[in-house]
Amino acid sequence: MSKVTLIKKIGTQAISSLRKFIQDSRAVGITLLACTMLSLFLANSPWSAAYLGFIEKKMGVPGRLHLPHNLIEWINDGLMASFFFVVGMEIKKQLLAGELSSPRQAALPIAGAIGGMLVPAAIFLLINRNTAYHDGWGIPMATDIAFSLGVASLLGNRVPLALKVFLMALAIIDDLGAIIVIAVFYGKDIAWLYLVYAIMPAQME
Repeated sequence: MSKVTLIKKIGTQAISSLRKFIQDSRAVGITLLACTMLSLFLANSPWSAAYLGFIEKKMGVPGRLHLPHNLIEWINDGLMASFFFVVGMEIKKQLLAGELSSPRQAALPIAGAIGGMLVPAAIFLLINRNTAYHDGWGIPMATDIAFSLGVASLLGNRVPLALKVFLMALAIIDDLGAIIVIAVFYGKDIAWLYLVYAIMPAQME
């Protein structure tokens, strides 16, 4: 067997294994929780300085490209953007021809998302009233969609599709609401031109 054939075979097997892993929702959920536990352990261990230094180390990307410069920025600005794009496409599918295709079906996750924003903000304000931290009420408003879906995926097919769609819709709407709150109450200037650019592809469909 030639080296080229061997490399192709190894590459095919690696892609096949990766595809099986991604399609196994339980494996993805377990990996998410395991990585979270490992990160929490490292961040609170004697190796925390080395761990934080690793994820914040500059990677040498030229500044003119306006790309993230360290690992944590690549995760936040790159991988999370891809994650929300995939989840957003699934939500769009359900809105057009799925579990959320009618206003009556979509009303429940919308109401849940609104409540999921207002109640945590109210609790935060109640606890931090008349303190230097009361302006941070927008922080607890966002739902961590990755963990919501990760926990649901651990149960596999025992979780109904409708429940998974509800969790996705609730978390997405909640996050969008939190982003609007951040932009309106915590932001300084809105780049209206870039906002128009972002809206244009949706209007061209």
